[in-house]
Amino acid sequence: MSTNGLYDILVIGGGINGAGVARDAAGRGLSVALCEQGDFAGATSSASTKLIHGGLRYLEYYEFRLVAEALSEREHLLDIAPHIAWPLRFVMPHVAGLRPRWMIRLGLWLYDHIGGHISLPKSKGVQLDRMAHASGLKQEITRGFAYSDAWVDDARLVIFNLLSAQEHGADIMARTRLVDARRVPAADGGDGRWTCTLENTRSGERRTVQARAIVNTAGPWVAKMDHLLNAGAGDGGKHAAVKLVRGSHIVVPRLFDGEHAYILQNDDKRIVFMIPYEERYTLIGTTDVPQENMDRGAQISAEEEAYLLRAVNQYLERPIGAQDIAWRYAGVRPLFDDESDNPSAVTRDYTLVLQADHELPCVSVYGGKITTYRRLAESVMDKLAPWMQGRARRASWTATEALPGARFKRADRAAEVARLQKKYAQLDPAYLARLFSRHGLNSYSVLREAQTPDELGRDFGGGLRQREVEYLAVHEWACEADDVLWRRTKCGLHMSEQQRQEFKDWFAEFGASGFCAGRMQAKAG
Repeated sequence: MSTNGLYDILVIGGGINGAGVARDAAGRGLSVALCEQGDFAGATSSASTKLIHGGLRYLEYYEFRLVAEALSEREHLLDIAPHIAWPLRFVMPHVAGLRPRWMIRLGLWLYDHIGGHISLPKSKGVQLDRMAHASGLKQEITRGFAYSDAWVDDARLVIFNLLSAQEHGADIMARTRLVDARRVPAADGGDGRWTCTLENTRSGERRTVQARAIVNTAGPWVAKMDHLLNAGAGDGGKHAAVKLVRGSHIVVPRLFDGEHAYILQNDDKRIVFMIPYEERYTLIGTTDVPQENMDRGAQISAEEEAYLLRAVNQYLERPIGAQDIAWRYAGVRPLFDDESDNPSAVTRDYTLVLQADHELPCVSVYGGKITTYRRLAESVMDKLAPWMQGRARRASWTATEALPGARFKRADRAAEVARLQKKYAQLDPAYLARLFSRHGLNSYSVLREAQTPDELGRDFGGGLRQREVEYLAVHEWACEADDVLWRRTKCGLHMSEQQRQEFKDWFAEFGASGFCAGRMQAKAG
């Protein structure tokens, strides 16, 4: 937190990379501000495949360092976020004519061993016709392989990193965009600084802040922001290039029993996942399609939808169609342009571009995976280290400190859920389990003294109650109905269209006044 309007670091962008940088920097004792033009995790970071994984297919592109780092990070994330992340077993059916068995075995052996200490079960061959549950696949597909990765609620991961950053003193500004930034060189013996104009996108109110360094984590808008920040840089105006690649997903009613996921080889050498999702559904994704710009945001195309349906129907005993789709979403990956013609081959590794004109640094972040966000943040801090000497009170720390709501061991997750259900014995145990999967130990702060369903307030349907909505608005920056329905929770998926509209009407009526006042009171407290 700045006491004189001057921050050590201003972070632009409130996706997972920006949230991770803000948390890391604030925890080192630096004064930090973060601004996000929309909702936190409002773009790419809430539109992932929800996986913490090394990326098995990246081995084919010889991305060994990236895979090893991601597998190591998988262990850290399972430890610091056990309320919203947990192990997931993947089954890869083997189909003749695609990757040969020896290649798959070699890849899985590498996957089991290159990430250092791995706590999850190793890979093995499986008989699909002898699984505990019916596979849901065509009867002729009888053999395959199983390996371990993990699942995460991506949007919640962003929120918990921001809450942690705030706990460590960071100023977090939602619906706030950077409209102007100027480097002001040192004068009269003082320090140089960035002078930045920020604008609240809801009220139009503007404010000026100053910073010693800027970190550009604007995601799909990273190149646009890079040009704004470094228009007069001393390198002649050269900027890194970004390649926007869209990844789209569809959600359908559950296709198979069991807690495992499927990774399916497609005939174009890509892979498609089928993942158990929100208890009653299956998540299918993803695609790799070039996107020209972000003028209309990210939207799944009819061609992508058909591609995903065709990919899974090659395996399913009972094919599905467009009429089965309950939800569609898409996100755009802001990848560093390595001039590859194949969107699937463009590296998912992150690239940090440092501009330090007039000794006032700016780091722009290109690429990256949600799995490696924490390590990316450490790398950003390494880049800025020469300018932060004497200001940071400690070195890297985020690998071991649990995120808010997660101060328990991952092996104790079931016991913590049971403890919550015992304390609130008059509430539906299934409701409490879902609440815990969103808030962890913060569930007690959500429920407070409520002991009966009536004390939870209005029931909006889909497992969403008024008590939680008020908590999300006051403590987690939820300003609009969709923030609640699709990012802070996924209750919108479980509601009818009428229920969603009724909630939007209610939120619009009560949100602007009561929630904002509550947020101000909580901040003051």
